[in-house]
Amino acid sequence: MVSVYALEQLIAETRRLAAEYRRTTGQMLPVTGEIARFDAARELNLEPAEPRAAGVDARGKDDQKDRRYQIKGRVILDEAKAGYRIGQLNTSGDWTHVALVLLDEEFQPFKIYEADREEILAALSQSSGKRARRGAMSVAKFEAIGELVWTRENGLEDEVWSNY
Repeated sequence: MVSVYALEQLIAETRRLAAEYRRTTGQMLPVTGEIARFDAARELNLEPAEPRAAGVDARGKDDQKDRRYQIKGRVILDEAKAGYRIGQLNTSGDWTHVALVLLDEEFQPFKIYEADREEILAALSQSSGKRARRGAMSVAKFEAIGELVWTRENGLEDEVWSNY
């Protein structure tokens, strides 16, 4: 097993390489999901699920131990631009919550939103079209139904997490 320190070093180097690759080629390396899973686990105090099963990437600890998280990540290059989408959700998986990690152009987290299963499934059922049926959702829609639980400036949002 890789130590936490070694994993942090690997993720830091992955961030650097991914950002440099995007600046050089204009293309994204497919590492956003792994970086998002690492950041959500660290910032929200989650235990990574190993092995991953049925859409569950991490589990809560202590007071949150009954929570099973599906974690999504999205690099946001221009916050003013609309139309960013998150990856397809596994709607049939055994998860209770989804955490959405928003990353900047350097692949550093700046916001994490959370929504529970009922909110996600209700939003998808209200949307029309093939994308919603496949579990696809816009970042804006997720932000509207979810709660901001972590920011780069403030860390965990106490008023949100104190309700649990």
